[in-house]
Parts: sequence; structure tokens; C-alpha cells
Amino acid sequence: MDPTHEAHVNRPGMVVVDVAAADDETALAFQQLLADRWATSSAERTTHDVGQPGVRLRCYLDLDQPVGSDALADAPPQVLAEVQQ
Repeated sequence: MDPTHEAHVNRPGMVVVDVAAADDETALAFQQLLADRWATSSAERTTHDVGQPGVRLRCYLDLDQPVGSDALADAPPQVLAEVQQ
């Protein structure tokens, strides 16, 4: 995976998620679960590192931007406080 740059996490609430999974379907399903809750920069494909098991992907989350009403139901208190301001 490429290194994480300061721009990826330039403020609280920004998260870089590196996923390792057995197969494409599992990795992309996990990414979709994240995208259903938070604003996500989605990976369109997975990568495979030669000599390593499974596949990998990287996505970027903004926890300060929950997506949909269901996202707010389980949001951490600090996120709810910011949304309500």
C-alpha cells in the first residue's frame, strides 16, 4: 500500500482504512458497510501483493459526515454534538 499522507488525516474525524481480506467480494462488502455510514472515498478495485495472501484496498472516511439517518443512530457522541451545532 502507498504511504498515508498528511492530507489524508489533516483534521480530527479523517480516517484512512487499509483492508486486508480473503477475496474481492469480502473487501468490497466491508467497504460498502463503511460507505453506508460515513462519507467515503471508495476504492474501485482491490490489489493483490505478490507473495501475500488475499487482497487489499484502501478507503478514506470522514467521520464528521455521516450518511443517512441510520448513521446518526449509532454515531459517537462527539459526532452527534457537531452535527447538532
